[in-house]
Amino acid sequence: MIATELINPIIPPLDPSDLAEKALHWMEELRVSQLPVVSQGVYAGLLRDDAILENSQQKKPVGSLPLVDKNCFVYENQHFYDVIRVASEFGVQTVAVLDGDGQFQGVITLEDTIAAFAQTAAVQSPGAILIISMNQVDYSMAEVSRLIESEGGKILFSSVGTDLQDPSRIKLTLKINKKDVSRIIATLERFGYKIIATFQETEVMSNDRERLDMLMRFLEI
Repeated sequence: MIATELINPIIPPLDPSDLAEKALHWMEELRVSQLPVVSQGVYAGLLRDDAILENSQQKKPVGSLPLVDKNCFVYENQHFYDVIRVASEFGVQTVAVLDGDGQFQGVITLEDTIAAFAQTAAVQSPGAILIISMNQVDYSMAEVSRLIESEGGKILFSSVGTDLQDPSRIKLTLKINKKDVSRIIATLERFGYKIIATFQETEVMSNDRERLDMLMRFLEI
């Protein structure tokens, strides 16, 4: 699914001449904390509610207030994973969408993106989630896939992140199409992979339960 398919038609852009009090009213009505500012089709950046509330700026035009970096956007043909990446990078809940000519097309909320992700096969299909810790130099998705497929499993989704406890290691999160992954775990461990968390439909076995619960809440699984 690409960005243009996720544009929220309810959220309008602000004009630089609009008063900040109007922006606050829209934010309250739409239950968002940022709105795009657009001048003649050109995206100028996102206005945060706290930029208005600090020092009581309600009577000023939004064009005079500080905006989130105008690089906080995705192009209309980018994957929705990029929306999540940009939202995380800039610490926002709303991301602007531009066309190939740089013209403003609309915005996507992080809530819209998570809802779209929840409809993908990776989430809807039954199975289990594994979180694996390994040295960066040992990472080979082809090798991990081979071992999982040798036990009859298929990877539906994968993501890689840095292990905050050890920057030399990574955490590989996998969604697998099998509910019982005990044989897959045994095979991975036999080849030296460290399984730090497992989520299954029937039970959870984890020595990193808190982090796994946070992941589940974020993905709304």
